[in-house]
Parts: sequence; structure tokens; C-alpha cells
Amino acid sequence: MRSLAHEAMTNSRNPRVSGPESWRTVLYQIPTVFGRLVFLASLRDLATGHYYHPDLAQTLGVEEADRSLCSSHHQVFQQWLGFSLAEQRADLDEYLRLGNAPRYALPYRKLVPATARDVERQLYLTDLETLLELLKFEQGGAFSIPEA
Repeated sequence: MRSLAHEAMTNSRNPRVSGPESWRTVLYQIPTVFGRLVFLASLRDLATGHYYHPDLAQTLGVEEADRSLCSSHHQVFQQWLGFSLAEQRADLDEYLRLGNAPRYALPYRKLVPATARDVERQLYLTDLETLLELLKFEQGGAFSIPEA
């Protein structure tokens, strides 16, 4: 599945990512905060918890790139949490409208950064599950909520 997040990662290779400022430019090519969250989570190896982006690693070094990506992931996560439920709904609707995810399921639990506090994780899960229930209701059950 091609997504704006994938295109942003691909486009980041030309021209080369030159550091944090260029990285933010790449990240902000993704038009939704939820899309940025998906993209950053996709750069994390679930087995090790480390983040990796080839161009950023080449520019900053693997360890610094990992720290930068981890920090970006948490910042975007906090930005999402700072939205009202209506703003989250609009952002999620836009993300889905752009075709960045299958309409039948959304692996939202994997998007939480490891650095998130329990209270942040709970707020995120509560908000997302509320939004997904609304989608499910509006679509007559055509949208499924993945299990834990």
C-alpha cells in the first residue's frame, strides 16, 4: 500500500536529509498529524524499539538518528493528544479520506511511542477507540476495530 508517509520517506532521499530542519520538512510533507504518527511508528523496529531512517542515519549517525526519530514520534504523539476530540476526528477523517489506511481496520495500538506515559497511552486509546466506534456506527459496522 503506497501512502503519503511512504512517499515522504522516499522523497526524503532526494535531496538528502541534511539534519533536523530537513527532517521536519520531510515530516510536514505528510498532511495529517495522524499520518505523521503512522509514519514515525513505521520507522520503529518493534523487536528492538529503535528507530531507523537510512538518510537520517547516514547524516546524523545511527544513534543520533534514533534519538531524533524517537523524539519526533513523541512530539507528534503529544500534538495528537493536544487536539480536541473534534480536531482528532477531522484529522483522522482526512487521513482515511486520503487513502492512507484500509477502511476496515486500523492498527492504532502500535502507534504509541515507547516513551509515552501511561496516562498519555490511556488518553490516546480512549480517544481513538471513541473515534473508531463513531466510524463503525456511521458506516453500519463496515469499519472494524482491531483487537489488542
